[in-house]
Amino acid sequence: MEIHADRRKTAVVQGAALSWSPSPQPNVDRRYLERIGEEVAVATSIVRYGPGARFDEHRHDLGEEILVLEGTFSDRDGDYPAGTYVRNPPGSAHAPFSVDGCVILVKLRQMVATDRATVRIFPQDRVWSGPRGSERALLHDADGVVVSLDRLAPGQALSPVPDGLELFVLSGALESPGPTWPALGGWGWLRSLDPLRAIASTDTLLWVKRGHLRRLSA
Repeated sequence: MEIHADRRKTAVVQGAALSWSPSPQPNVDRRYLERIGEEVAVATSIVRYGPGARFDEHRHDLGEEILVLEGTFSDRDGDYPAGTYVRNPPGSAHAPFSVDGCVILVKLRQMVATDRATVRIFPQDRVWSGPRGSERALLHDADGVVVSLDRLAPGQALSPVPDGLELFVLSGALESPGPTWPALGGWGWLRSLDPLRAIASTDTLLWVKRGHLRRLSA
């Protein structure tokens, strides 16, 4: 399966409008944002756990990155409420579950072997910096890849870095003179060579990843 497999091109997906697809695991559904492969795949997905859904322990050879969007996601190390950022490095293993159900943004098999950091950042632990109206809370920074939450005031632009960036809209909305950028639940790539600017049309909160698209496009 290939969905938005060419990272050299801009991708814009209204994630909240996608249909849910059942996974092999009972009571777990997915919305595919990008995918290269079948069940073992380079993938970015919105995943919905129903109440009581759980996985047996399994290993992530090339890592797993999670942002909890709704509800509480759990594993043997703890409970992660909405807004928590979870990073499980290459070679890690866990048995995730959700007692009452949850929705998460998940990225699989997109880390480098040298990135060995296990990260858990809860909403109350965020540290915001930058000028008022264009603030950033750092989630992870390693091997030239930076993951953050970006908070934009109306009219503020999200400008791409040289190799482009990936974003997911957590609240608010973006607009552009080119394609219509996603509102709540939207996902996309903004490449540095594209004649586009993503501009906040209201107070907007974004999950943003920078510095990884060149490596993944090779």
